Amino acid sequence: MILPVVKLGTLALKTACKPIANRLKKEAGLHPRFRQFIINIAQANHRFTTRMQRRIYGHATDVEIRPLDEEKAVQAAADLLGELFVFTVLSAYCYDVNECMLKSKRINAVVAGAAVIFEVQRSSRAEARKEEQHKQELQAMKQRDEDLAREVELLKQKVEEIEQLARGRGLVGLFNFRHAHGTDGKAAPS
Repeated sequence: MILPVVKLGTLALKTACKPIANRLKKEAGLHPRFRQFIINIAQANHRFTTRMQRRIYGHATDVEIRPLDEEKAVQAAADLLGELFVFTVLSAYCYDVNECMLKSKRINAVVAGAAVIFEVQRSSRAEARKEEQHKQELQAMKQRDEDLAREVELLKQKVEEIEQLARGRGLVGLFNFRHAHGTDGKAAPS
């Protein structure tokens, strides 16, 4: 949405600057001081750009640069001042757009901050639920461990009883232990 508006605005400004550049050329013909001023601007710009181009392309920069003739200088200065006008107006426009965008960004930052706070709270609640579930699982595992420890203790006692019975009857008693107990778990009389 903004891009076509910006392009249209830029085109309108460039179109508006053409008459300004033409007016500058016309004024340069009528006022000798103004003409000399814009010619000096054009010559300085010409020297600067030529030196920069020579440095970029690696050519010698100490050679003498021929000045522009007066008509080319007036034309170049008028174009330069027209572009400077466009640049100034566009800069002011961009500054205004930037200010509007900053206000929008501040609003977006507040909304984003609220969203972050909400997400942090939601995440912490979910984490607390997971931690509680983990504690319950751990408690269940401890309970099972305790139950298994009691069962192991009972089995140790039973094995000890069996060993005592086996010691009391001797080696033969150990082999006959199965047959000595009945199906009901009571010992058969000897």
